[in-house]
Amino acid sequence: MHYLEPINETSYLSVPNAPVYRQIMRCFYREYEKMNFQLYKEDVLELLKKEEQFSDYTMEQLVLDLEALVKWKNLTPIQDPGRVYTIADYKNKQYQYSMSEYAVEIERLTVRLENIFLESGSLSTNFFVRLEKSLEEAPEMEQASLKEVNEWWNLLQEDFKRLNQNYQDYLRDFYSGKSEQLMKSIEFVTHKDKFVTYLKEFVQEMQRHSRRIEQTLRKNEALMEEKLLEKVVRSELEIPHAMLEMQKNAEAGIRENVMGKWESLKNWFLDSEKRECECKKVLRITNDVIRSILQNAALLVQIQNMGVSRKNEYKKFLELFLACEDLDEARRVSAHVFGVQKIQHFKTIVPREEDSINSSVYGEEPASFLLKPHTRSYREKKEKRGFEDKSMEKLMQRQVYLSKARRQKEIVLHYIKEDRIIFSEIQEIISAETRTVFLQWIAQANMSSQKLGRTEYGQEYRMIRKKGNCVLKCEDGDLVMPSFVLEFKEV
Repeated sequence: MHYLEPINETSYLSVPNAPVYRQIMRCFYREYEKMNFQLYKEDVLELLKKEEQFSDYTMEQLVLDLEALVKWKNLTPIQDPGRVYTIADYKNKQYQYSMSEYAVEIERLTVRLENIFLESGSLSTNFFVRLEKSLEEAPEMEQASLKEVNEWWNLLQEDFKRLNQNYQDYLRDFYSGKSEQLMKSIEFVTHKDKFVTYLKEFVQEMQRHSRRIEQTLRKNEALMEEKLLEKVVRSELEIPHAMLEMQKNAEAGIRENVMGKWESLKNWFLDSEKRECECKKVLRITNDVIRSILQNAALLVQIQNMGVSRKNEYKKFLELFLACEDLDEARRVSAHVFGVQKIQHFKTIVPREEDSINSSVYGEEPASFLLKPHTRSYREKKEKRGFEDKSMEKLMQRQVYLSKARRQKEIVLHYIKEDRIIFSEIQEIISAETRTVFLQWIAQANMSSQKLGRTEYGQEYRMIRKKGNCVLKCEDGDLVMPSFVLEFKEV
């Protein structure tokens, strides 16, 4: 079974030179936690020199040890072309080194073993909410018991620890070699929007909650450092531990641990004079990841679309072909565009001008054949035409319409006698248009509970129904209707 094979990545933990290898990997892991995923050998040597036992350590020894770690797949070398200025630099191969996935997990395990929690990377914003809530409870802890203070402090630190680990694990995936290969694959385009949406939502929530947490920290900073941290130290001392009882300076170690955790929490959300807060760094790195995803997706789409449409290029070649002076020049242009062609001869039913077997096909007049695609979705292109200026025709139609409307208004108002229209007294033969107007007025008044209406000319009226029916004489026949009377309001 392949998963029971030896794990080469753990070799540096048990070889004779293990202390040196472990110190190198611990330097990489500490910088990894600070979001510095890639280091040059000069950076590693500078970090090692800070330890007293590495004061005589040389660059030659470091190069050999780095090669061994690369061989065991703990480190991944990435050649940096930006640092190459001469041929000698290129031959020396200036590398950046980053931890492999296995190496990160192994080093994190060693840290856990030294201090007797690992979760899958995600960008959950629930930890921000819980941190904000815990920090807002700080004033209440001033009067709380030591046990309550200890529980509150442990919950706060657990949430902060899980937040720190989760974002590190998740963002690390985007800096691994496999992730770079995935983002440069065609399949990644379909998942691009999902990643971008997830990262953008995290950035928005982080910006919103980080501002609140920053304000809460600044408001409660004096209270925490002057009173609450001291209560946390006392609460830790109240818990009996066998190992702590054996150590005489247990209080100093606990105090250093508590103060270090508080400084880490502050450095995550508050800027200092020496460095910007970790929160801003995470925002910048997340924005870089989003930018990288969009750039890779755009590049992949561009690569996919290359050669899809070469209409303008072919149009230019056609112009060159038409400008050829003779057949030989036309053949050279064709060879330049299409290369060596596999010639196919087609026999047509068009009669030839002459039957000589020695005459060339290039000497014959060309025959034209209209070719159409054999697909159901094919539609012939319609010829593009401009729009005609019909403003004068529209103006004439408008004048005719307005003139007709004025005549109709005069005819209709002609039947209003003493602010009333009594349909039973109309003896004249009316037109179909006039009848339509009357019926519209009657229908409008019928829809009102008070039998009121308004004409299109702005006149208000009230409809009254008299007994019996009346006959309205029209050009196309007689209309039998109830005897209505329309009374118009005086203006």
